[in-house]
Amino acid sequence: MHYDDVIAAMFEPSPDGAMAAPTRPDSPARRLRDAIEPIAMHSVWSRSVNEAQATLGLDFMTGYVMGRASLMGRPEAGVVSAAFAVFEPNLVEGVYNAARQACDRDELWAVRTSSTIASLTDVLSGIDVTSVADALHDSLMSAPAIGRPLFGGLVSQRWPTGPIGRLWRACELIREHRGDSHILVCAASGLTAVQMNILNELWVGMPLGSYTSTRGWGPDIIDTATETLRIAGWLEGDQLTDTGRTLRDTIENTTDRLEESITASIGDGFDEVVAALEHWSQLCIEAKAFPPSVFKRAAG
Repeated sequence: MHYDDVIAAMFEPSPDGAMAAPTRPDSPARRLRDAIEPIAMHSVWSRSVNEAQATLGLDFMTGYVMGRASLMGRPEAGVVSAAFAVFEPNLVEGVYNAARQACDRDELWAVRTSSTIASLTDVLSGIDVTSVADALHDSLMSAPAIGRPLFGGLVSQRWPTGPIGRLWRACELIREHRGDSHILVCAASGLTAVQMNILNELWVGMPLGSYTSTRGWGPDIIDTATETLRIAGWLEGDQLTDTGRTLRDTIENTTDRLEESITASIGDGFDEVVAALEHWSQLCIEAKAFPPSVFKRAAG
C-alpha cells in the first residue's frame, strides 16, 4: 500500500457541515484523546516519516503495523493481532510477518523515532512545547499498565530527550493507554472485534461498514455482525437504537473512568493543556500530516 494511494483515499475533507457525533460525551478524557490524536499519530501519517521507513522496505501498512507492534519489542504475530484487536487477525499477522522480513525492529525503532521528531519539529517550528510535554509526562507516571500491552510496552521504552520528542511520546502513550482501556471494556461487554467497529463507527456518525472495512473485515462478516446487533436490539436498519447508543455511551463512560488517573494528574492547567494540544494538532492537519476528516479524528 503506497503512501500516495493512502493519501488519495484518506485525505478527503469532511462534507460541509459534518460533525462527528454531536451527542458524544464531552468528558475530560475524551477531550484529551481527541486533542492528542494527530500528534500521537504523526509517525503514521507524516510523509517524511513514511519516506524514511520506505528506505527500510516498508510501505504504509507494513510501517503502521510494525511501527505500533515495535512498541512492545519483538512480539509474535499472534500477540500483535490480539493487541490490535479491531483489525482482522490474518491481515495483521500477514502484514507483520512481511514487515519483520523487511527490517529489524531496532532499525525501524530508530528511524521511526528520529524521522517523527524531525517532522513534528518542522510542523511546530518556533513553538515552545516544554511545559505541556512535562505536564503530560508527569500525568503518565502513575497510569496503570495492567491489561494494556501497547501502553505497557511503550512506557518501558527510553523517553526522547528533547521537548518535541517528549510531547510526541506522551501523546502516543496517552493514545495507547486509552485504546487498550477501550478494548478491555469492549471485551468485557461481550463484543466481538467486528461489533466493536460497527458500534464505534455509527456512534461517531460514520456510515455502516465504512470504518469496519478499513480494518480488513469483508462484507459477509460485516453483514453477519450487523444482523447480530439488530437481533440484540442495538441496531435498527443501519442506525443505533436508543439501547445501542446507551450501550456505546456506557462503554465510553467506563473507558473515561479508566483514564482518570491521567486527566486528574494534569490538574488545574488541564484546559490550557488541551487548548494547546488542539492548536498543535490543527497545525499537523494543515501540514497534511493527519487526515482532515472529523470522523477519522473521532474514530482513531
